[in-house]
Amino acid sequence: MLLLFGMTVFPVRAQDAMTSVPQTWQMLDYLATDYAGAVKDGAVISTSEYAEMREFTATARSRIAALPPTVATPALLQQADALVASVDAKAAPAQVATQAHVLADALLQAYPVPTAPDHAPDLARGAALYQSQCAICHGATGNGDGPAGLLLSPRPVNFTDQTRADQRSALSLYEVISQGVEGTPMASYAQQLSSDDRWALAYYVGSLAYAKEAVAGADTWQHDTAARAQIADLKELSRARVAQLTPTLGAERARTIVGYLRAHPDVIQQQALAGIPLARARLAASLTAYRAGAKTQATQLALSAYLDGVEPVEPQLNARDGALRAQLETAMGAYRSALSGNTPMASVVKQADAVDGLLVRAQEVTADAAGDAAAIFLGAFTILVREGLEALLVVVALLAFLRKAARPEALRYVHAGWILALVAGGITWAIASYAISISGAGRELTEGLSSLFAAFVLLGVGLWMHQKSIGGRWQAYLKEKSGDRRSRSDCPGVVAGMLLLDRRSRVWGIWIALLGLPMAWARIYLGVHYPGDMLGALMMGGVGIAEWLARISPLRDVCHCVSSQA
Repeated sequence: MLLLFGMTVFPVRAQDAMTSVPQTWQMLDYLATDYAGAVKDGAVISTSEYAEMREFTATARSRIAALPPTVATPALLQQADALVASVDAKAAPAQVATQAHVLADALLQAYPVPTAPDHAPDLARGAALYQSQCAICHGATGNGDGPAGLLLSPRPVNFTDQTRADQRSALSLYEVISQGVEGTPMASYAQQLSSDDRWALAYYVGSLAYAKEAVAGADTWQHDTAARAQIADLKELSRARVAQLTPTLGAERARTIVGYLRAHPDVIQQQALAGIPLARARLAASLTAYRAGAKTQATQLALSAYLDGVEPVEPQLNARDGALRAQLETAMGAYRSALSGNTPMASVVKQADAVDGLLVRAQEVTADAAGDAAAIFLGAFTILVREGLEALLVVVALLAFLRKAARPEALRYVHAGWILALVAGGITWAIASYAISISGAGRELTEGLSSLFAAFVLLGVGLWMHQKSIGGRWQAYLKEKSGDRRSRSDCPGVVAGMLLLDRRSRVWGIWIALLGLPMAWARIYLGVHYPGDMLGALMMGGVGIAEWLARISPLRDVCHCVSSQA
Protein backbone atom coordinates (compact mmCIF):
# COMPACT_ATOMS: atom_id res chain seq x y z
CA MET A 1 0.00 0.00 0.00
CA LEU A 2 1.39 3.35 -1.00
CA LEU A 3 1.74 6.02 1.66
CA LEU A 4 2.35 9.45 0.20
CA PHE A 5 2.29 12.07 2.89
CA GLY A 6 3.38 14.89 0.66
CA MET A 7 6.43 15.20 2.89
CA THR A 8 8.91 16.57 0.42
CA VAL A 9 12.29 17.69 1.59
CA PHE A 10 12.07 21.33 2.61
CA PRO A 11 13.34 23.39 5.52
CA VAL A 12 11.16 23.22 8.60
CA ARG A 13 10.90 26.46 10.46
CA ALA A 14 10.79 26.51 14.26
CA GLN A 15 7.09 27.35 14.27
CA ASP A 16 6.42 24.28 12.07
CA ALA A 17 7.97 21.81 14.50
CA MET A 18 4.64 20.99 16.16
CA THR A 19 3.36 19.89 12.75
CA SER A 20 6.56 18.34 11.40
CA VAL A 21 7.37 16.15 14.40
CA PRO A 22 4.07 14.18 14.41
CA GLN A 23 4.29 13.72 10.65
CA THR A 24 7.89 12.51 10.82
CA TRP A 25 7.00 10.22 13.72
CA GLN A 26 4.11 8.76 11.69
CA MET A 27 6.47 8.17 8.76
CA LEU A 28 8.93 6.27 10.97
CA ASP A 29 6.12 4.26 12.55
CA TYR A 30 4.79 3.31 9.13
CA LEU A 31 8.28 2.33 8.01
CA ALA A 32 8.66 0.03 11.02
CA THR A 33 5.37 -1.67 10.21
CA ASP A 34 5.47 -2.00 6.43
CA TYR A 35 9.16 -2.57 5.70
CA ALA A 36 8.51 -6.31 6.06
CA GLY A 37 6.36 -6.10 2.92
CA ALA A 38 9.31 -4.77 0.92
CA VAL A 39 12.27 -6.92 1.99
CA LYS A 40 12.61 -10.54 3.08
CA ASP A 41 15.79 -12.51 3.75
CA GLY A 42 17.91 -9.70 2.32
CA ALA A 43 16.05 -9.57 -0.99
CA VAL A 44 13.50 -7.12 -2.34
CA ILE A 45 10.07 -8.69 -2.69
CA SER A 46 8.26 -5.53 -3.78
CA THR A 47 10.14 -2.97 -5.84
CA SER A 48 7.57 -0.21 -5.34
CA GLU A 49 7.38 -0.77 -1.56
CA TYR A 50 11.18 -0.82 -1.24
CA ALA A 51 11.50 2.42 -3.22
CA GLU A 52 8.95 3.96 -0.87
CA MET A 53 10.88 2.76 2.19
CA ARG A 54 14.09 4.35 0.90
CA GLU A 55 12.27 7.58 0.15
CA PHE A 56 10.79 7.66 3.65
CA THR A 57 14.10 7.12 5.40
CA ALA A 58 15.79 9.84 3.36
CA THR A 59 12.92 12.26 3.91
CA ALA A 60 12.75 11.55 7.63
CA ARG A 61 16.47 12.17 7.92
CA SER A 62 16.20 15.49 6.05
CA ARG A 63 13.22 16.63 8.10
CA ILE A 64 14.98 15.83 11.37
CA ALA A 65 18.00 17.85 10.19
CA ALA A 66 15.69 20.78 9.38
CA LEU A 67 14.07 20.86 12.83
CA PRO A 68 15.19 23.55 15.30
CA PRO A 69 18.51 22.29 16.70
CA THR A 70 18.67 20.85 20.22
CA VAL A 71 21.31 19.01 22.22
CA ALA A 72 19.75 15.78 20.95
CA THR A 73 20.10 16.69 17.26
CA PRO A 74 23.51 14.99 16.68
CA ALA A 75 22.27 11.73 18.21
CA LEU A 76 19.04 11.87 16.19
CA LEU A 77 20.95 12.41 12.96
CA GLN A 78 23.30 9.55 13.80
CA GLN A 79 20.34 7.22 14.37
CA ALA A 80 18.70 8.45 11.16
CA ASP A 81 21.90 7.75 9.21
CA ALA A 82 22.03 4.25 10.67
CA LEU A 83 18.42 3.66 9.64
CA VAL A 84 19.09 4.86 6.09
CA ALA A 85 22.10 2.52 5.88
CA SER A 86 20.05 -0.45 7.13
CA VAL A 87 17.32 0.10 4.55
CA ASP A 88 19.88 0.55 1.77
CA ALA A 89 21.56 -2.70 2.86
CA LYS A 90 18.19 -4.52 2.86
CA ALA A 91 18.58 -5.41 6.53
CA ALA A 92 16.18 -7.75 8.32
CA PRO A 93 12.71 -6.29 9.01
CA ALA A 94 13.11 -6.82 12.77
CA GLN A 95 16.29 -4.73 12.79
CA VAL A 96 14.76 -1.93 10.73
CA ALA A 97 11.61 -1.91 12.86
CA THR A 98 13.65 -1.63 16.04
CA GLN A 99 15.79 1.19 14.67
CA ALA A 100 12.75 3.09 13.37
CA HIS A 101 10.90 2.81 16.68
CA VAL A 102 13.95 3.84 18.70
CA LEU A 103 14.44 6.88 16.47
CA ALA A 104 10.73 7.75 16.69
CA ASP A 105 10.82 7.57 20.49
CA ALA A 106 13.98 9.68 20.63
CA LEU A 107 12.32 12.25 18.35
CA LEU A 108 9.38 12.63 20.72
CA GLN A 109 11.73 12.94 23.66
CA ALA A 110 13.71 15.70 21.95
CA TYR A 111 10.63 17.53 20.62
CA PRO A 112 7.76 16.83 23.04
CA VAL A 113 4.31 16.87 21.47
CA PRO A 114 1.03 15.52 22.91
CA THR A 115 1.10 11.72 22.69
CA ALA A 116 -1.85 10.73 24.88
CA PRO A 117 -5.42 11.79 25.63
CA ASP A 118 -6.15 14.00 28.63
CA HIS A 119 -8.47 11.35 30.06
CA ALA A 120 -9.43 7.74 29.40
CA PRO A 121 -11.04 7.43 25.94
CA ASP A 122 -14.71 6.46 25.72
CA LEU A 123 -14.74 3.08 23.93
CA ALA A 124 -18.51 3.15 23.46
CA ARG A 125 -18.13 6.43 21.64
CA GLY A 126 -15.28 4.93 19.61
CA ALA A 127 -17.42 1.94 18.60
CA ALA A 128 -20.25 4.21 17.48
CA LEU A 129 -17.88 6.39 15.47
CA TYR A 130 -16.36 3.31 13.85
CA GLN A 131 -19.71 2.05 12.63
CA SER A 132 -20.72 5.44 11.26
CA GLN A 133 -17.39 6.54 9.78
CA CYS A 134 -15.21 3.48 9.14
CA ALA A 135 -17.29 0.29 8.74
CA ILE A 136 -18.28 1.01 5.16
CA CYS A 137 -14.64 0.55 4.11
CA HIS A 138 -13.03 -1.50 6.89
CA GLY A 139 -16.01 -3.74 7.57
CA ALA A 140 -18.30 -4.06 10.58
CA THR A 141 -15.73 -6.18 12.46
CA GLY A 142 -12.58 -4.51 11.10
CA ASN A 143 -11.58 -7.19 8.58
CA GLY A 144 -11.16 -4.69 5.76
CA ASP A 145 -14.14 -6.14 3.87
CA GLY A 146 -16.64 -3.30 3.93
CA PRO A 147 -18.86 -2.89 0.85
CA ALA A 148 -17.00 0.23 -0.29
CA GLY A 149 -13.61 -1.21 0.70
CA LEU A 150 -13.99 -4.16 -1.68
CA LEU A 151 -13.94 -1.68 -4.57
CA LEU A 152 -10.86 0.21 -3.42
CA SER A 153 -7.23 -0.18 -4.43
CA PRO A 154 -5.27 -0.58 -2.28
CA ARG A 155 -7.69 -2.46 -0.02
CA PRO A 156 -8.41 -1.01 3.45
CA VAL A 157 -6.32 -2.24 6.38
CA ASN A 158 -7.50 -5.35 8.20
CA PHE A 159 -7.54 -4.26 11.84
CA THR A 160 -7.87 -7.85 13.09
CA ASP A 161 -4.51 -8.89 11.60
CA GLN A 162 -2.43 -9.46 14.73
CA THR A 163 0.91 -9.53 12.91
CA ARG A 164 0.36 -5.99 11.72
CA ALA A 165 -1.43 -4.84 14.87
CA ASP A 166 1.49 -5.99 17.03
CA GLN A 167 3.58 -3.21 15.48
CA ARG A 168 1.01 -0.44 15.97
CA SER A 169 0.29 1.64 19.03
CA ALA A 170 -2.85 3.62 19.79
CA LEU A 171 -0.78 6.71 19.01
CA SER A 172 0.00 5.28 15.56
CA LEU A 173 -3.70 4.90 14.83
CA TYR A 174 -4.49 8.34 16.23
CA GLU A 175 -1.96 9.98 13.90
CA VAL A 176 -3.36 8.15 10.85
CA ILE A 177 -6.89 9.23 11.78
CA SER A 178 -5.70 12.80 12.34
CA GLN A 179 -3.48 13.18 9.26
CA GLY A 180 -4.87 10.65 6.82
CA VAL A 181 -2.82 8.84 4.18
CA GLU A 182 -2.40 10.83 1.00
CA GLY A 183 -2.52 8.82 -2.18
CA THR A 184 -5.09 6.47 -0.66
CA PRO A 185 -8.81 6.83 0.17
CA MET A 186 -7.85 7.29 3.85
CA ALA A 187 -8.61 10.96 4.54
CA SER A 188 -7.78 13.14 7.52
CA TYR A 189 -10.49 13.41 10.16
CA ALA A 190 -8.85 16.24 12.10
CA GLN A 191 -11.55 18.68 11.00
CA GLN A 192 -14.52 16.35 11.33
CA LEU A 193 -13.70 14.78 14.70
CA SER A 194 -12.49 16.30 17.95
CA SER A 195 -9.28 15.11 19.56
CA ASP A 196 -11.27 13.12 22.16
CA ASP A 197 -13.25 11.41 19.41
CA ARG A 198 -10.10 10.55 17.47
CA TRP A 199 -8.54 9.00 20.57
CA ALA A 200 -11.73 7.03 21.29
CA LEU A 201 -11.71 5.75 17.71
CA ALA A 202 -7.99 4.90 17.83
CA TYR A 203 -8.37 2.89 21.05
CA TYR A 204 -11.39 1.04 19.73
CA VAL A 205 -9.71 0.17 16.43
CA GLY A 206 -6.57 -0.89 18.32
CA SER A 207 -8.55 -3.35 20.42
CA LEU A 208 -10.12 -5.26 17.49
CA ALA A 209 -7.13 -7.56 16.92
CA TYR A 210 -7.08 -8.68 20.56
CA ALA A 211 -10.76 -9.24 21.35
CA LYS A 212 -10.24 -12.87 22.45
CA GLU A 213 -7.07 -12.21 24.48
CA ALA A 214 -8.68 -9.26 26.25
CA VAL A 215 -11.26 -11.57 27.88
CA ALA A 216 -8.60 -12.94 30.23
CA GLY A 217 -6.94 -9.56 30.58
CA ALA A 218 -8.67 -8.51 33.80
CA ASP A 219 -7.25 -11.41 35.79
CA THR A 220 -3.79 -10.98 34.28
CA TRP A 221 -3.76 -7.27 35.00
CA GLN A 222 -4.85 -7.80 38.60
CA HIS A 223 -2.34 -10.52 39.49
CA ASP A 224 0.60 -10.24 37.10
CA THR A 225 2.94 -7.66 38.63
CA ALA A 226 5.45 -7.99 35.81
CA ALA A 227 2.75 -7.08 33.30
CA ARG A 228 1.53 -4.14 35.36
CA ALA A 229 5.08 -2.85 35.55
CA GLN A 230 5.11 -2.22 31.82
CA ILE A 231 2.32 0.38 31.71
CA ALA A 232 1.73 2.94 34.44
CA ASP A 233 -0.30 5.71 32.79
CA LEU A 234 -2.23 6.73 29.69
CA LYS A 235 0.89 8.11 28.02
CA GLU A 236 2.64 4.76 28.24
CA LEU A 237 -0.50 2.89 27.20
CA SER A 238 -0.99 5.12 24.15
CA ARG A 239 2.56 4.37 22.96
CA ALA A 240 2.61 0.69 23.94
CA ARG A 241 3.04 -1.92 21.22
CA VAL A 242 2.79 -5.68 21.58
CA ALA A 243 6.09 -6.09 19.72
CA GLN A 244 7.72 -3.75 22.23
CA LEU A 245 6.46 -5.74 25.24
CA THR A 246 7.10 -9.20 23.80
CA PRO A 247 10.77 -9.52 24.89
CA THR A 248 9.71 -9.03 28.50
CA LEU A 249 6.25 -10.62 28.67
CA GLY A 250 6.06 -12.94 25.70
CA ALA A 251 3.65 -12.46 22.79
CA GLU A 252 0.54 -13.93 24.41
CA ARG A 253 0.81 -12.04 27.69
CA ALA A 254 1.64 -8.83 25.82
CA ARG A 255 -1.44 -9.22 23.61
CA THR A 256 -3.60 -9.99 26.62
CA ILE A 257 -2.47 -6.88 28.51
CA VAL A 258 -2.56 -4.52 25.54
CA GLY A 259 -5.94 -5.83 24.39
CA TYR A 260 -7.47 -5.53 27.84
CA LEU A 261 -6.14 -2.04 28.55
CA ARG A 262 -7.12 -0.67 25.14
CA ALA A 263 -10.63 -1.97 25.69
CA HIS A 264 -10.70 -0.69 29.29
CA PRO A 265 -8.33 2.32 29.46
CA ASP A 266 -10.03 3.67 32.57
CA VAL A 267 -8.44 0.96 34.76
CA ILE A 268 -4.97 2.37 34.10
CA GLN A 269 -5.85 5.41 36.18
CA GLN A 270 -7.46 3.37 38.94
CA GLN A 271 -5.19 0.37 39.39
CA ALA A 272 -1.76 1.22 37.97
CA LEU A 273 1.31 0.75 40.14
CA ALA A 274 3.00 3.81 41.61
CA GLY A 275 5.87 4.71 43.91
CA ILE A 276 8.10 1.97 45.33
CA PRO A 277 5.88 -0.90 44.06
CA LEU A 278 6.27 0.48 40.54
CA ALA A 279 10.03 0.77 41.04
CA ARG A 280 10.28 -2.86 42.18
CA ALA A 281 8.15 -4.11 39.31
CA ARG A 282 10.17 -2.21 36.71
CA LEU A 283 13.41 -3.39 38.26
CA ALA A 284 12.24 -6.98 37.81
CA ALA A 285 11.08 -6.21 34.27
CA SER A 286 14.45 -4.73 33.40
CA LEU A 287 16.19 -7.89 34.58
CA THR A 288 13.84 -10.01 32.46
CA ALA A 289 14.53 -7.83 29.42
CA TYR A 290 18.28 -8.10 29.99
CA ARG A 291 17.99 -11.89 30.11
CA ALA A 292 16.13 -11.77 26.79
CA GLY A 293 18.92 -9.72 25.22
CA ALA A 294 16.91 -6.49 25.03
CA LYS A 295 19.63 -4.36 26.58
CA THR A 296 18.17 -1.00 25.51
CA GLN A 297 14.75 -1.81 26.92
CA ALA A 298 16.32 -3.12 30.13
CA THR A 299 18.19 0.16 30.61
CA GLN A 300 15.06 2.20 29.94
CA LEU A 301 13.06 0.18 32.47
CA ALA A 302 15.78 0.55 35.08
CA LEU A 303 15.88 4.31 34.55
CA SER A 304 12.09 4.47 34.78
CA ALA A 305 12.25 2.49 38.04
CA TYR A 306 14.11 5.41 39.56
CA LEU A 307 12.52 8.40 37.80
CA ASP A 308 8.91 7.22 37.97
CA GLY A 309 9.04 4.99 41.03
CA VAL A 310 11.63 6.27 43.51
CA GLU A 311 12.08 9.93 42.66
CA PRO A 312 8.46 10.97 43.43
CA VAL A 313 8.73 9.59 46.99
CA GLU A 314 12.29 10.80 47.60
CA PRO A 315 11.14 13.69 49.84
CA GLN A 316 9.39 11.30 52.25
CA LEU A 317 12.24 8.82 52.13
CA ASN A 318 14.86 11.51 52.64
CA ALA A 319 12.96 12.91 55.62
CA ARG A 320 12.80 9.51 57.34
CA ASP A 321 16.08 7.89 56.32
CA GLY A 322 18.44 10.07 54.31
CA ALA A 323 21.20 7.49 54.39
CA LEU A 324 18.93 4.85 52.84
CA ARG A 325 17.90 7.30 50.12
CA ALA A 326 21.54 7.99 49.24
CA GLN A 327 22.41 4.27 49.31
CA LEU A 328 19.45 3.43 47.07
CA GLU A 329 20.33 6.15 44.58
CA THR A 330 23.91 4.93 44.34
CA ALA A 331 22.89 1.29 43.96
CA MET A 332 20.38 2.04 41.22
CA GLY A 333 22.96 4.10 39.34
CA ALA A 334 25.44 1.22 39.53
CA TYR A 335 22.75 -1.20 38.31
CA ARG A 336 22.00 0.97 35.28
CA SER A 337 25.70 1.14 34.49
CA ALA A 338 25.90 -2.65 34.65
CA LEU A 339 23.01 -2.97 32.20
CA SER A 340 24.69 -0.57 29.77
CA GLY A 341 27.90 -2.60 29.68
CA ASN A 342 28.58 -6.22 28.86
CA THR A 343 28.23 -7.27 32.48
CA PRO A 344 27.86 -11.02 33.18
CA MET A 345 24.33 -12.13 33.99
CA ALA A 346 25.26 -13.38 37.45
CA SER A 347 26.65 -9.98 38.41
CA VAL A 348 23.59 -8.15 37.10
CA VAL A 349 21.27 -10.47 39.05
CA LYS A 350 23.28 -9.87 42.22
CA GLN A 351 23.04 -6.10 41.79
CA ALA A 352 19.31 -6.31 41.04
CA ASP A 353 18.75 -8.33 44.22
CA ALA A 354 20.67 -5.74 46.23
CA VAL A 355 18.61 -2.90 44.78
CA ASP A 356 15.38 -4.78 45.41
CA GLY A 357 16.37 -5.29 49.03
CA LEU A 358 16.90 -1.56 49.41
CA LEU A 359 13.55 -0.91 47.76
CA VAL A 360 11.85 -3.23 50.24
CA ARG A 361 13.38 -1.24 53.09
CA ALA A 362 12.33 2.01 51.43
CA GLN A 363 8.78 0.73 51.04
CA GLU A 364 8.65 -0.12 54.74
CA VAL A 365 10.03 3.29 55.70
CA THR A 366 7.53 5.22 53.58
CA ALA A 367 4.54 2.93 54.14
CA ASP A 368 3.35 4.75 57.26
CA ALA A 369 3.07 8.02 55.33
CA ALA A 370 1.36 6.58 52.26
CA GLY A 371 -2.23 7.65 52.06
CA ASP A 372 -2.17 9.32 55.51
CA ALA A 373 -4.63 12.12 54.81
CA ALA A 374 -4.24 13.62 58.29
CA ALA A 375 -0.46 13.87 57.93
CA ILE A 376 -0.80 15.45 54.48
CA PHE A 377 -3.32 17.96 55.79
CA LEU A 378 -1.23 18.88 58.81
CA GLY A 379 1.89 19.27 56.69
CA ALA A 380 0.12 21.50 54.19
CA PHE A 381 -1.56 23.49 56.97
CA THR A 382 1.75 24.01 58.77
CA ILE A 383 3.44 25.29 55.64
CA LEU A 384 0.61 27.69 54.89
CA VAL A 385 0.46 29.01 58.45
CA ARG A 386 4.22 29.45 58.63
CA GLU A 387 4.51 31.22 55.29
CA GLY A 388 1.36 33.23 55.99
CA LEU A 389 2.61 34.43 59.38
CA GLU A 390 5.94 35.44 57.89
CA ALA A 391 4.18 37.40 55.17
CA LEU A 392 1.82 38.93 57.75
CA LEU A 393 4.73 40.09 59.91
CA VAL A 394 6.33 41.76 56.94
CA VAL A 395 3.10 43.51 55.94
CA VAL A 396 2.42 44.69 59.50
CA ALA A 397 5.99 45.96 59.85
CA LEU A 398 5.71 47.88 56.59
CA LEU A 399 2.37 49.43 57.55
CA ALA A 400 3.69 50.46 60.97
CA PHE A 401 6.83 52.00 59.50
CA LEU A 402 4.93 53.99 56.86
CA ARG A 403 2.46 55.31 59.43
CA LYS A 404 5.34 56.26 61.73
CA ALA A 405 7.07 58.01 58.84
CA ALA A 406 3.84 59.88 57.99
CA ARG A 407 3.70 58.42 54.51
CA PRO A 408 0.03 57.35 54.19
CA GLU A 409 0.15 57.68 50.40
CA ALA A 410 2.49 54.67 50.28
CA LEU A 411 0.07 52.32 52.06
CA ARG A 412 -1.65 51.49 48.79
CA TYR A 413 1.52 49.79 47.54
CA VAL A 414 1.66 47.51 50.57
CA HIS A 415 -1.98 46.53 50.23
CA ALA A 416 -1.51 45.98 46.51
CA GLY A 417 1.44 43.69 47.31
CA TRP A 418 -0.39 41.32 49.64
CA ILE A 419 -3.48 41.24 47.42
CA LEU A 420 -1.30 40.31 44.44
CA ALA A 421 0.34 37.62 46.59
CA LEU A 422 -3.07 36.05 47.25
CA VAL A 423 -3.95 36.21 43.55
CA ALA A 424 -0.59 34.71 42.58
CA GLY A 425 -1.07 31.97 45.15
CA GLY A 426 -4.45 31.05 43.67
CA ILE A 427 -3.01 31.02 40.15
CA THR A 428 -0.10 28.81 41.25
CA TRP A 429 -2.49 26.40 42.96
CA ALA A 430 -4.63 26.18 39.80
CA ILE A 431 -1.61 25.57 37.58
CA ALA A 432 -0.16 22.96 39.93
CA SER A 433 -3.48 21.17 40.20
CA TYR A 434 -4.78 21.22 36.65
CA ALA A 435 -2.10 22.30 34.17
CA ILE A 436 1.12 20.60 35.28
CA SER A 437 1.92 16.95 34.76
CA ILE A 438 5.60 16.38 35.41
CA SER A 439 7.31 13.08 34.72
CA GLY A 440 10.30 11.80 36.66
CA ALA A 441 12.72 13.16 34.09
CA GLY A 442 10.76 16.41 34.05
CA ARG A 443 11.14 16.75 37.81
CA GLU A 444 14.91 16.39 37.53
CA LEU A 445 15.01 18.97 34.73
CA THR A 446 12.76 21.34 36.69
CA GLU A 447 15.00 21.06 39.73
CA GLY A 448 18.11 21.80 37.69
CA LEU A 449 16.63 24.79 35.86
CA SER A 450 15.19 26.17 39.11
CA SER A 451 18.59 25.90 40.77
CA LEU A 452 20.19 27.84 37.92
CA PHE A 453 17.44 30.47 38.09
CA ALA A 454 17.89 30.83 41.85
CA ALA A 455 21.65 31.14 41.46
CA PHE A 456 21.37 33.86 38.80
CA VAL A 457 18.81 35.86 40.78
CA LEU A 458 20.77 35.53 43.99
CA LEU A 459 23.94 36.63 42.23
CA GLY A 460 22.16 39.60 40.68
CA VAL A 461 20.64 40.68 44.01
CA GLY A 462 23.98 40.20 45.75
CA LEU A 463 25.84 42.36 43.23
CA TRP A 464 23.18 45.05 43.43
CA MET A 465 23.31 45.06 47.22
CA HIS A 466 27.09 45.17 47.17
CA GLN A 467 26.94 48.41 45.19
CA LYS A 468 24.98 49.88 48.10
CA SER A 469 27.18 48.38 50.80
CA ILE A 470 28.87 51.61 51.89
CA GLY A 471 26.85 53.55 54.41
CA GLY A 472 27.24 56.82 52.54
CA ARG A 473 25.94 55.26 49.36
CA TRP A 474 22.97 53.81 51.23
CA GLN A 475 22.10 57.21 52.64
CA ALA A 476 22.43 58.91 49.27
CA TYR A 477 20.34 56.21 47.66
CA LEU A 478 17.55 56.51 50.22
CA LYS A 479 17.64 60.30 50.11
CA GLU A 480 17.21 60.12 46.36
CA LYS A 481 14.25 57.74 46.66
CA SER A 482 12.52 59.40 49.59
CA GLY A 483 13.47 63.07 49.26
CA ASP A 484 10.69 64.16 46.92
CA ARG A 485 7.43 63.63 48.78
CA ARG A 486 5.49 64.86 45.81
CA SER A 487 6.55 61.93 43.62
CA ARG A 488 4.34 58.94 44.36
CA SER A 489 6.40 56.76 42.05
CA ASP A 490 9.23 56.88 44.60
CA CYS A 491 7.22 55.07 47.28
CA PRO A 492 8.10 51.59 46.11
CA GLY A 493 11.76 52.58 46.33
CA VAL A 494 11.41 53.53 50.01
CA VAL A 495 9.60 50.29 50.79
CA ALA A 496 12.22 48.24 48.95
CA GLY A 497 15.05 50.06 50.74
CA MET A 498 13.57 49.31 54.16
CA LEU A 499 12.95 45.69 53.20
CA LEU A 500 16.57 45.30 52.25
CA LEU A 501 17.80 46.53 55.63
CA ASP A 502 15.16 45.62 58.18
CA ARG A 503 16.39 42.59 60.12
CA ARG A 504 13.19 40.62 59.62
CA SER A 505 12.58 41.64 56.03
CA ARG A 506 15.46 42.60 53.73
CA VAL A 507 15.46 40.48 50.57
CA TRP A 508 13.45 37.88 52.51
CA GLY A 509 10.65 40.39 52.79
CA ILE A 510 10.57 41.18 49.10
CA TRP A 511 10.23 37.55 48.11
CA ILE A 512 7.80 36.65 50.91
CA ALA A 513 5.53 39.61 50.21
CA LEU A 514 5.31 38.87 46.49
CA LEU A 515 5.87 35.12 46.27
CA GLY A 516 5.36 33.71 49.76
CA LEU A 517 1.93 32.19 49.22
CA PRO A 518 2.71 30.83 45.72
CA MET A 519 5.82 29.26 47.21
CA ALA A 520 3.73 27.57 49.89
CA TRP A 521 1.32 26.18 47.31
CA ALA A 522 4.23 25.01 45.16
CA ARG A 523 5.78 23.17 48.09
CA ILE A 524 2.51 21.43 48.90
CA TYR A 525 1.60 20.44 45.36
CA LEU A 526 4.97 20.03 43.70
CA GLY A 527 7.19 18.54 46.40
CA VAL A 528 10.40 19.31 48.24
CA HIS A 529 12.66 19.45 45.19
CA TYR A 530 10.44 21.70 43.13
CA PRO A 531 10.64 25.41 42.29
CA GLY A 532 8.92 26.43 45.51
CA ASP A 533 11.84 25.21 47.54
CA MET A 534 14.26 26.79 45.14
CA LEU A 535 12.61 30.11 45.99
CA GLY A 536 12.86 29.21 49.66
CA ALA A 537 16.56 28.51 49.28
CA LEU A 538 16.95 31.78 47.39
CA MET A 539 15.26 33.74 50.15
CA MET A 540 17.37 32.11 52.84
CA GLY A 541 20.51 32.96 50.87
CA GLY A 542 19.31 36.54 50.53
CA VAL A 543 18.80 36.74 54.28
CA GLY A 544 22.38 35.62 54.87
CA ILE A 545 23.79 38.24 52.54
CA ALA A 546 21.57 40.93 53.99
CA GLU A 547 22.68 40.02 57.53
CA TRP A 548 26.29 40.48 56.50
CA LEU A 549 25.61 43.78 54.76
CA ALA A 550 23.68 45.04 57.77
CA ARG A 551 26.91 45.00 59.74
CA ILE A 552 28.36 47.45 57.25
CA SER A 553 25.30 49.70 57.10
CA PRO A 554 23.68 50.00 60.54
CA LEU A 555 19.91 49.99 60.44
CA ARG A 556 19.59 52.89 62.82
CA ASP A 557 21.54 55.20 60.51
CA VAL A 558 19.30 54.40 57.58
CA CYS A 559 16.12 54.70 59.64
CA HIS A 560 17.31 58.09 60.89
CA CYS A 561 18.00 59.13 57.31
CA VAL A 562 14.59 58.08 56.06
CA SER A 563 12.78 59.57 59.04
CA SER A 564 14.53 62.90 58.58
CA GLN A 565 13.51 62.97 54.93
CA ALA A 566 9.93 62.11 55.81
